[in-house]
Amino acid sequence: QVHLVESGGGSVQAGGSLRLSCTASGRTFSSYAMGWFRQAPGKEREFVAAISRSGGRTSYGDSVKGRFAIYRDNAKNTVYLQMNSLKPEDTAVYCCAAEWNPNTLVVHSNSEQYDYWGQGTQVTVSS
Repeated sequence: QVHLVESGGGSVQAGGSLRLSCTASGRTFSSYAMGWFRQAPGKEREFVAAISRSGGRTSYGDSVKGRFAIYRDNAKNTVYLQMNSLKPEDTAVYCCAAEWNPNTLVVHSNSEQYDYWGQGTQVTVSS
């Protein structure tokens, strides 16, 4: 069982930056690939970014490439999402997710691959 808690959301003007954190309980954080997803009102859940359990591979959704960066600190059981050049269309609830995977370089953009989810943190970008 993995319990995920996100933090760092808030309100920011367009062009600004935020860093989201997701901290996991338990001692096996390094066994999980991690992902960030977002969902805006009336829209489907969207893949944002993912990182392999080793941190050696990352993947990004097309809408955030070049603006967002995912990284992790396994010693702190935490994965981060650095969001720069934010746009109003980035407004959503951002959730982190964990996928147990023995492969150190696997990342998935499909939310169905993930086993555990956090409650989410709201990000609001004003124009």
